[in-house]
Amino acid sequence: MSMNDPVADMLTRIRNGVQAKHDDVAIPFSKFKEAIANLLNKEGFVSGVEVKGDGAKKAIIITLKYTAEREPVFVDLQRASKMGRRVYQSSKKIIPLRQGAGISIISTPKGLMKDVDAKTAGVGGEVVCTSAICSRRTCKVAHYILELV
Repeated sequence: MSMNDPVADMLTRIRNGVQAKHDDVAIPFSKFKEAIANLLNKEGFVSGVEVKGDGAKKAIIITLKYTAEREPVFVDLQRASKMGRRVYQSSKKIIPLRQGAGISIISTPKGLMKDVDAKTAGVGGEVVCTSAICSRRTCKVAHYILELV
């Protein structure tokens, strides 16, 4: 089966795995997807990233992360820049996602970075995907603020 957007497929596999309460998901390997997975791991959205196999059978095994109540630690994992609509952001226009409770992963000339790192490095680039950590308390506060506006 051919795949038009491998990054969107990766994010969909992670969302589906979380929704089905799986412990881990397997994703076909690429260096770009491995870099995204490592960034999600570093930021605490997933528990672990491991590369298994070799050659055409190489895969990224992502261990999903849940709270004590078996709820996912992120509420939103979306592809921002799509095949038909690329989204670029200059370093001057990068703002925190969800008042700092989320990240944007940006593909810059210096490699993949989260939004805050790209802004401090003074580089912009293509916004690959966005995600937000949301506990029950922060979600309630965010919804309350949105209701006031």
